[in-house]
This record gives sequence, structure tokens and C-alpha cells, in this order.
Amino acid sequence: MFNRKTEKILTHCITEHKENVYRLAYSYVKNKDDALDIVQDSIYKAMTHLELLKNPDAVKSWFYRIVVNTALDFLRSNKKVQAMDHEMIETYSPGEEDTYTDIDLKRMLESLPDKYKSVIILRYFEDMKIEEVAAVLDENVNTIKTRLYQAHQLLRIKMNDETTKGDRVR
Repeated sequence: MFNRKTEKILTHCITEHKENVYRLAYSYVKNKDDALDIVQDSIYKAMTHLELLKNPDAVKSWFYRIVVNTALDFLRSNKKVQAMDHEMIETYSPGEEDTYTDIDLKRMLESLPDKYKSVIILRYFEDMKIEEVAAVLDENVNTIKTRLYQAHQLLRIKMNDETTKGDRVR
């Protein structure tokens, strides 16, 4: 009984958040096919390990954690990052598109270490609360706050460096 109900909750979560989950996977691998593979692998992992979900109310953060871990595992095993194909993400993501008004911000975000990039993506691009980010990344809330602060500091330093370089070039 519990398993069937939990399976329905998980299926509803996957259906409701499919575009967000795809964008999340894509934000790590920058390739539509790899992102789709990660989403598919994540769904398989979630369905086959449903008994590990202790609280059905936390299914969203549990599933997002699976997606993030699957994406990171993929990157570690393939040791590759491919160029972003903007047209293809528009094809597969009919919802709101994440747009970068400043290409420098995009480049700086990509240069962050994964632990900071994950926090920034989940907090600002997936619009999650700090507590949800902590649940997805399986970290303490204070750790997430610290990483968010450190990521802001790194981005601020990088932006200041870019601004200074731009001023010297002119």
C-alpha cells in the first residue's frame, strides 16, 4: 500500500517537474543527449530504489538529489564538458528559458567549482529555498548558506577582475 502510494507521488513529481529536472541535468553536462540520459537514469534509479524514500513528502528534494548525483557521476566518469547548444535546449524546454543577460556571468558561473555551482543553480535558477537546496544536496542548512556566501564572493571577485581587465583594455 505504502509503495503504491509513494510510486504515484513520485510519478506526479517527475511529471510536474520534468522541464526543471531536464534543465538541471543540462546545466551540468551542457549536452541535450547526455542530459536526457541523466534524466532517464535518474527516473530509473528513483523507481528501483523507491523503498529508500523515508518521507513521501520529501519526494521532490529526494528526486532532485538523485538527478544532481547522477549528473556529477556522469561528469566524473566521462571527464568532459561540452559546449552549450542553446537552440537544442529551446527545443526541449518549452517552459521558461534561463537566459543570461550578461555572457560574462554565464562564463563565471561555469568556472565555479561544482559544490558552489550546484548551490547557485538550485537556489537561483531552480528557485529553491535554502532548506530545499540543503535537502537536495544532502547537506546541513548552514553549510549551504556558507557555500552560497562563498559562491557570491567568488563571483564578485571574478566580476571585479573582469571589470578591471576591461578598463585596462580600453
